[in-house]
Amino acid sequence: MSSNVGLSTPRGSGTSGYVQRNLSQLRPRDNPAPYPKDVDTFKHRQRQPDKEILEHDRKREIEVKVFELRDGLEDEGLDEDEIEDRCTALRKKLQAEQAGKGVGPNARALKPHQVHELAKAKIEESEKLRRALGISSDYEEGSHWRKQEERARETEIQRARDGARRGD
Repeated sequence: MSSNVGLSTPRGSGTSGYVQRNLSQLRPRDNPAPYPKDVDTFKHRQRQPDKEILEHDRKREIEVKVFELRDGLEDEGLDEDEIEDRCTALRKKLQAEQAGKGVGPNARALKPHQVHELAKAKIEESEKLRRALGISSDYEEGSHWRKQEERARETEIQRARDGARRGD
């Protein structure tokens, strides 16, 4: 036994007394600061949806419906030209519907894995709320307090000037 580690004697313990290092203990590699130093990281930034992924999902939704139609028509035994004509017509109809719709996704109908659609719905909801409350688009969080602090500094400076004039 060395360095007062382990059993004083292995007798009666059912072990050999050999002491091993705990390899499952996770040691921190670096000591980063527990919080960021710059103030900009504290600001809430809304997650922006990826337009390419949204476009891909929109196209995929159309193609799934077209494929379902194609599968049904093939089961009925129609010839390939007729199937292709009907699929093309349905595809054009669905694309026209989606182009005319213009409204964003319904957030309640979305699933948790649809993060880009959820982000888009959240941005639209926030924009709608901002317009309803009459908040300007260039509003910065905390600007009201900054204005109050500036007014307080100005009144303090004015009082100091008035006190200096009276002292002269």
